[in-house]
Amino acid sequence: MRSGTPLARTTIRVIQFAHNGPATGRWRPRPAYRARVSASSPGWTFLSNHGHVLVSLAADPGARVRDIAERVGITDRAVQLIVADLEAAGYVERRRVGRRNHYTVATHGRFRHPLEQHVRVGDFLALVAGSAPAPSGH
Repeated sequence: MRSGTPLARTTIRVIQFAHNGPATGRWRPRPAYRARVSASSPGWTFLSNHGHVLVSLAADPGARVRDIAERVGITDRAVQLIVADLEAAGYVERRRVGRRNHYTVATHGRFRHPLEQHVRVGDFLALVAGSAPAPSGH
């Protein structure tokens, strides 16, 4: 790369590799992870993945990590990390019921960002889980 090349024109390609296995001892290129967003879906949403996972847990407290990942459109591991974040912050409590986890959302908590600190998690979840608002007449 020349020193005068603008950064906006520089292309960086990341190639991920997967191991073929112990028999060959070789590495092969693996396709990069693609987000599970359809062409009709927007490229962004108003909620973060943490918000989507919280809404999903509130709607289905007995859901498996795999099911939540499918609903939100992220990996199982990402859901595990987000649930751990939500637990550490006191928004979610996890308890074992047989071989599965059951989640309880702490609805008394408040949003973390200063712009939304006045909003209770329970009020937000009620709004999201509620029916669509009636037309305003405008």
